Order: sequence, then C-alpha cells, then structure tokens
Amino acid sequence: MKKTIYIVLILIFGTIANAQSVSKTKAKKTVLKDTISIDKIGTAVVQPEIIFNDTVIAVTGKFTLYKKAAHASYYANKFNGRRTASGKKFSNDKYTAAHRKLPFGTILRITNEINGQCVLVEVTDRGPFARGREIDLSKRAFMEIAHNKNSGALIVKIEQVN
Repeated sequence: MKKTIYIVLILIFGTIANAQSVSKTKAKKTVLKDTISIDKIGTAVVQPEIIFNDTVIAVTGKFTLYKKAAHASYYANKFNGRRTASGKKFSNDKYTAAHRKLPFGTILRITNEINGQCVLVEVTDRGPFARGREIDLSKRAFMEIAHNKNSGALIVKIEQVN
C-alpha cells in the first residue's frame, strides 16, 4: 500500500514539475516571437528599431496611412540586375518597391487586405506604369504576403513608417 502511494505521489509531483518546465519554455518562445519580427505583427510595434536590408532603422511606433485598397503587382524576372531609378541594382530577392511619387529610401509597410499579412519594403524605383496600379513589389515581398501564390496582383494597404 505504501509503495503505491509513493509511486502515485512521485508521478503527481513529476507531472507538476514537467508542466512548470513546459510553461517556462512556452513563455520564452512567446517572448522571442514578440521580439523577432516587426513586419508580422498587425498594427502594434514591439521593437524600437529593426534591421532592414542590412541597415538598422529606428521606428517611432507609428505608421502613417498612405492609401487603402491600392493595387499592387510584382516585378518580372527580366529586371533582375538592372539599375533602378535610384541607381541601385534591382534584385527580386530583396524587399524593394517601385512607386511613382514617394521619395527613394522611403520605408513602407504593405499589408494584404485579404489575409492581413504585411511586409516592409524600401522605395528604390519609379513605377508602375500600368494604369490602375499603385505600387510594384519585388517578387520576394509580393510572395510573402500573397494569399494565392499564382495571382499577379493584390489589394493592399500602404503605410509609411515614421
């Protein structure tokens, strides 16, 4: 009888200790998720600064709405390696964008209005020149927020990072 009580007590305390260690590791994981990426967190900004295209950018925590329900598309692969209007080489593997009016170097948060996913991009080029399109994204940025990888255009919200 005593042996079964001891075994039951050991099992109970062992499970409690395991549960506490599991909850500690889960807490650590959530903290890491909160501090890793700013571009996956809706409208709240967790980090005061972020690393974007190998440079540190200070973020005040505010995004200024530029346009809602804007049409976005992505660059064709034939533009890889060509110079953009800002003088930088274009690469579909970076997080860049083309806009007609915004100054070069402007950091934008582009949010897919269907699924809520967002990405940060830098304006490095002029365009798009197709009627009805507001912004051209690099293929990497576009595919990261696209709900349908076979689509060629998205309805997005454009916000300027302050």
